[in-house]
Order: sequence, then C-alpha cells, then structure tokens
Amino acid sequence: MTFAHPYFLFLLLLLPALAWWRGKRGQQAAFLYSSVDLLKGVSDIHRSSGGRLLPLMRWLALGLFIVGLARPQHIDTETTQKASGVDIVVALDRSGSMISEDFKLRGQQVNRLTIEKDVLEKFIAKRPNDRIGLVVFAVRPYIAGPLTLDHDFLQQNLERIEIVTERSEDGTAIGSALATSVNRLRDLRSKSKIVILMTDGQNNAGNIPPLTAAEAAQALGVKVYTIGVGTRGLAPVPRGVDWFGRKVYGQMQVDIDEDTLKAIAAKTGGKYYRADSTDTLRKIYDEIDKLEKTEVEVKKYVHVNELIHWAVVPGLVVLLLETLLNHTIWRRLP
Repeated sequence: MTFAHPYFLFLLLLLPALAWWRGKRGQQAAFLYSSVDLLKGVSDIHRSSGGRLLPLMRWLALGLFIVGLARPQHIDTETTQKASGVDIVVALDRSGSMISEDFKLRGQQVNRLTIEKDVLEKFIAKRPNDRIGLVVFAVRPYIAGPLTLDHDFLQQNLERIEIVTERSEDGTAIGSALATSVNRLRDLRSKSKIVILMTDGQNNAGNIPPLTAAEAAQALGVKVYTIGVGTRGLAPVPRGVDWFGRKVYGQMQVDIDEDTLKAIAAKTGGKYYRADSTDTLRKIYDEIDKLEKTEVEVKKYVHVNELIHWAVVPGLVVLLLETLLNHTIWRRLP
C-alpha cells in the first residue's frame, strides 16, 4: 500500500501536541463563582468515563480524515514482462445473420456469435504472452479492445459483445473492419502481425473494398487469416417461441463470400478456413496457435485501487457516534 499525497501524514505528528495543549488549557468554564467555598459540597464528584472517551473519539476521527487526505492506494507496480513477438487483432462479425443457430455448445444449439466468443476465449487463454486486440463490426467497425497483455480486461470486453438488433446498424463491412484491424498494427514493431477475420456473410457496407484493405495489409506486412463461419446450405434461425416455450426455427440461406475471403488470405500470406462445425472452428484456432513466436520485453500498465474510503468512512462513523453520545448518554450539563 502507498499514498498519493504522503506529506499530509505529517499532520498526524501534530495531533499529540494539540491534544496535550487542549488538555492543559482545559474547557471554558460554564459558570463563574465568586468563591470556591460554594463548591465544597460537590468537590468529590469525578468526571464520567464519557468525559475521557469523547475527546479520544474526536481525535481518532481527525486522524482518520488526515489519512484520507493522504489518499491511501493499492498499486500493482509496473513490471517488465516477456511477451511473444506475435501481435494479433481479431475482427469479429456481429451482424444480424450471426443469430443463426447452426452450432452446438455442450449439447445445446447456440448462435454463431456465442460459439465464436467461446472458442476465442479459449484461444486468448492459451496465448498469455501475445498482445491481442479486438475489433467488432456490422455496418461499421469499432475497437472493442486495444492491443493488450491484460487478457482479463479483453475477456470482459469480449463478453459484452452482442448481435446487432437494429436494422439501421445491420450490415457486413468486411473491408472497413479489415482496414481498422490493420491500422491497429501499422506502427508496431513485431516479429509477426496477424489479423484473424471471422464473418458469415458478404461485404455489403462500408467505404473500403475488402481487397483494397488486403493490399494495405500486404504492404504493412500483416498476415490475415480469414474464417467463414456457418454451415453449408441452409441454417436454422430462431423466429420466436411456441405455446410451450420452445424455440420456433425458420431457415436461412448461408451466403459466405468465400472467393473474397480466400483472396484476402492469399494476398497477405495467410490462409482461409471454413468453420461449419464447433470442432472445425476449434481446430482452426489450434492451427493458428502454432504460429511462430519470439520473445520481446513489454511493460505492463499499473493498476491503482483507491482505498480512501477505508479511512474516511470509519472517520465519519466515529465522528457521528461521538456527536450522538455527546448529546444523549454522555450529555454534559449545563
């Protein structure tokens, strides 16, 4: 544990001196008497325990507030970590067609995005020393996770990705997604720069043609692995539920532009895969997992957890309790 403003802790050294000075000075008299003889009858009255405890509570509260001013923190210090020389950006399709449930996970029918996320989570877990980033796309791409070694953070972002439900946001911008992914890698000095692009459709949105983005990837030395996700022929699509709560399915034609995906992979030195089952998709990632690796040193970011509430909240409780006791059980007269 450390403090953001440790110089405030010097104020704690003043508390004993202030308490001594306060005790020596004493409290201001409530009554003035012309002669002490008038108090002979009450001279043997002793101060209650509250008279000793209440000031201590007030000094304790003040001490806790001073600790709060110093801002106690728990810091995971910055460390140098060995990382592989492989930087990977995964471009994940989340268009409306990903709702097709032509995959199985633990014996249950699941949609394409669910199986993609499950396989990708395991892939990320197997490569702890890779910097991995995440781009998701439908009618337009956006960065869901920057290139990072903080895979816990990446997994959390992956978990939040959902299929597009609004018609105005639905589409498949393969070219734009690839360009965005390549742009994440352009300034990095890596042994290998890789994009894994997963989609179940054809490029029908965005302003960048897929092959133009592939040429940019080729120029920057980025290898692109493309994966066509979906069974062949027709795929079941949930249309609602029946009276018994069971899903009702319709059929949708699977329409993957394999020629374009193959051309992207060939131009960049990658490879095209067709994932038409859960086992196939897992094997694809197992194969990609065998990529060449080399070690480089990178710095991990510092995580700071503020602990100020552990000082301020008890201080407020002590101060509130002191005030309550001072006006009830240990109320002073007059």
